[in-house]
Amino acid sequence: ELPENWTDTRETLLEGMLFSLKYMGMTLVEQPKGEELSAAAVKRIVATAKASGKKLQKVTLKVSPRGIVLNDSGTNELIENISIYRISYCTADKIHDKVFAYIAQNQLNENLECHAFLCPKRKM
Repeated sequence: ELPENWTDTRETLLEGMLFSLKYMGMTLVEQPKGEELSAAAVKRIVATAKASGKKLQKVTLKVSPRGIVLNDSGTNELIENISIYRISYCTADKIHDKVFAYIAQNQLNENLECHAFLCPKRKM
C-alpha cells in the first residue's frame, strides 16, 4: 500500500514502485488505447483465466519512469522489461475493480498486447 506522501519521495518515483500482483494473462488488441477496447480485452482475459482453472502466476510489477519490469515472485526470474515508450495505455478496470491492465507493443512482432493483473486490494 502506498504511503500518504509517496509522491513527495523523488527516489521512489525514479527507482520505481513495487507491486505484488497475480498475472491473469494477455490478449491481442486492435488499437493502442481506449476504455471500451481495454474493458473488452480484460473481460476476455478474465474469462480465459477462469476457464483454465489454473492458479494465477504471482508476479512483482515494478513501475518506474523507464517502464514496467515484471518478475516471477517465486523465482525472481525476469519475465519482461517493457520500455515506457512501448506502453500506450494503462487502466484500472471499472467492472473488475481489482484488475489493472496495460497495453504495450510487443518488441518482436509489434503486436498490440493487453496484459491484465489481479491486485490484492481495490485501492492498489
